[in-house]
Amino acid sequence: MRLFTCILLTFVLTACQSSSENKKESPSGDITGTSKHTQKTSENMVYFKGRGFMMGSNNGTPSEQPVHQVQISSFRIDRSPVTVAEFTQFVEETGFKTDAEKFGDSGVFNFATQSWELKKGAYWLYPLGRDATQAEPNHPVTHISWNDAQAYCSWAGKRLPTEAEWEYAARNGGKSNDKFSWGNELVMNGKYMANTWQGATTADKNETDGFLYTSPVGYYGTTAAGMTDMGGNVWNWCQDTYKPYPGNPEYQQADPQVKVIRGGSFFYDQNGERSYTTTFRGQNTAETSLFNIGFRCAADAAQ
Repeated sequence: MRLFTCILLTFVLTACQSSSENKKESPSGDITGTSKHTQKTSENMVYFKGRGFMMGSNNGTPSEQPVHQVQISSFRIDRSPVTVAEFTQFVEETGFKTDAEKFGDSGVFNFATQSWELKKGAYWLYPLGRDATQAEPNHPVTHISWNDAQAYCSWAGKRLPTEAEWEYAARNGGKSNDKFSWGNELVMNGKYMANTWQGATTADKNETDGFLYTSPVGYYGTTAAGMTDMGGNVWNWCQDTYKPYPGNPEYQQADPQVKVIRGGSFFYDQNGERSYTTTFRGQNTAETSLFNIGFRCAADAAQ
């Protein structure tokens, strides 16, 4: 059986169909190093010089505590989340099948029933199911599991960012103590700074910021470091297995199948605007795909 857990809203979804065969199925074609994309690891990426910085927050949720020093090596990270157009190129070159396609369904919130469901036929090209419209090419790709993100990054000659790298980039090279990657307010001078949920519950469906679902990457502008969508739009997978920070009294046995997600999304989260902060931590299982989870890539860089 397949279980989905999500920090966005407490729920469990059980797939109607899955098998060990499906989980082990290999994509057709050789993924690693097949694309011209592998020659462009610096294009549309932001460079961050390595140094030490203080990671976490003593004022956030328990999982963000305590603040602790982390040493970062120099790296590059995608300016924006991977788009539908970019993922399309990957699929066309490799014949890759995502976990959602193998299972035949993926996690979508049904506003009519006010509940999460495993929507038959929902996957990265049809995020709301086959009976809805296709995903826009310039929007972030969704319904991507951690496993899928790993495959794309390998094809692109990159990797997923570590959780520390993601926070370092969101905090403008570890230098900013602002609440969000762009400042301290979700709305500044009457302008929304990210694609976020504006209601107190899932029933408060509105498009005050211009979008009910995903928005084009970069629509709300860039941070001081040149990054986009480092809060809202889609959750970003990170490389790390989720576990408490050093010095955190909470005991949790690290499960290698549970990975870190960062940044919040367009959809409701029980933690409200905290989910969009530079330090908030989410988690989900490696095979989980949802209509509000995407990713961006990173790569090592010379010091």
